[in-house]
Amino acid sequence: MSVSERQRSEPWMIEPGTTVSLTDYDPDHTGCFRNEKAAADAMRADLERLRELQELLHVESRHAVLLVLQGMDTSGKDGMIKHLSSGLSLVGAEVSDFKQPTAPELQHDFLWRIHQRVPERGRIGIFNRSQYEDVLVVRVHDLVPEKVWEKRYEQINAFEQMLTENGTTIVKCFLHISKKEQKERLLARLADSTKLWKFNPGDLKERGHWSAYQQAYAAALTRCNTAAAPWYMIPANKKWYRNYVVTRILVETLERLDMRYPTPDFDPADIKIR
Repeated sequence: MSVSERQRSEPWMIEPGTTVSLTDYDPDHTGCFRNEKAAADAMRADLERLRELQELLHVESRHAVLLVLQGMDTSGKDGMIKHLSSGLSLVGAEVSDFKQPTAPELQHDFLWRIHQRVPERGRIGIFNRSQYEDVLVVRVHDLVPEKVWEKRYEQINAFEQMLTENGTTIVKCFLHISKKEQKERLLARLADSTKLWKFNPGDLKERGHWSAYQQAYAAALTRCNTAAAPWYMIPANKKWYRNYVVTRILVETLERLDMRYPTPDFDPADIKIR
């Protein structure tokens, strides 16, 4: 399947100004592909193209790209990173995991630890969770007063605007799964001794807040969806389609940067190697 025949990234982009309700989006959607086998060639081609574009990004060093992965537990953030690793070089990519803030991090503003992990020009950074935890977990569990987290939507927008104005292209992907699919994935972890390490009994407690998290995500996707840093809604019940969509979006994002290899300051014809 040629690039022109594939889906473009626009169908997955949430139009800025949209009031998001997660029930309006089908997490089982697989676009123009019937199954994983039908998407195999396109997925392979995109990973190869991603490798080429990453090298160009690294060599040109005029841009940085930040991929933000958010989603409910088991939505596939780790799996997405593993998939991308088969197309990205460690020379020009880095992954940052944002778990519960440490004591020193809590002594700063909530964006302090985030800003330190923003990739430098020439690199791709991947955030496994991100600044949005401070309007998600913090909101659901009342970790700070509402008047505090309410201000954070605009603070996040201002932060992302500043990054884009200084050479960082932000790609924000919400990995959308159903509650039923989450249950099946949790049960699969319990049944597989090689995946028990991924199971955390605390995940079940978080699952009890499903509705509250859906509301919190809808608010973040609505209020922090700007032209500078739009959100993409990724159907994630089918892992292979999730992988395809995020990779396709990343490829198209890099292609839009219109990068060029640097012009040498010498004439190769004048070089003699003995």
